[in-house]
Amino acid sequence: MKHLVIFARAPQLGRVKRRLAAGIGPMAAARFYRATLAAEIRRLANDRRWTSWLFVTPDDALGHPVWRSAGPRPRLCSQGRGDLGQRMALPFQVLPAGPVVLVGSDIPALRAGHVAHAFRLLGRNDFVFGPARDGGFWLVGARRLKAMPRALFTGVRWSTAQALADTLAGLPSGYSTGLADTLDDVDDARDLRRWTQAAQAIRAAGHGV
Repeated sequence: MKHLVIFARAPQLGRVKRRLAAGIGPMAAARFYRATLAAEIRRLANDRRWTSWLFVTPDDALGHPVWRSAGPRPRLCSQGRGDLGQRMALPFQVLPAGPVVLVGSDIPALRAGHVAHAFRLLGRNDFVFGPARDGGFWLVGARRLKAMPRALFTGVRWSTAQALADTLAGLPSGYSTGLADTLDDVDDARDLRRWTQAAQAIRAAGHGV
């Protein structure tokens, strides 16, 4: 059984996309995040090639209406306590047997084909990562045929250009790694402008065919 985990935060005003909010305002940032999250859930969570899970934070937001945008299939879980690395490690520790792919919730270009590609890479690798151009990563997956490294996400400098490099450096020897497609999340106003321009170019190209 394949497991897809969408790692998400409830789109509450003032509590999401704070770097983006600094450039476009908290209301617009929350609106953007909610729309992106809802679209991602609709695109990915009902795909029958994998079992879908929503690991969400904060714990008191399990009843938030945005989760219903996925329909009945995804299973809702809390991310639990701890820092980002501890919370990301949880699904790999508790889900039933089978490969796990975990994705973020602020990647507008993410489609089911990207997830399927990551699962294919896990057919011959212990881990797979989806790199971002800013040095981070938008996807991490594990085949889970070997024991999960205890310190997988320990010492990672999150939200920096070293996040992926730090994570890879924490993998013990003997674990193989594959790289999935490069996609970008939207962290700040510059990222949003770049994404908007790219989306407009794609739409324009489509109209021109």
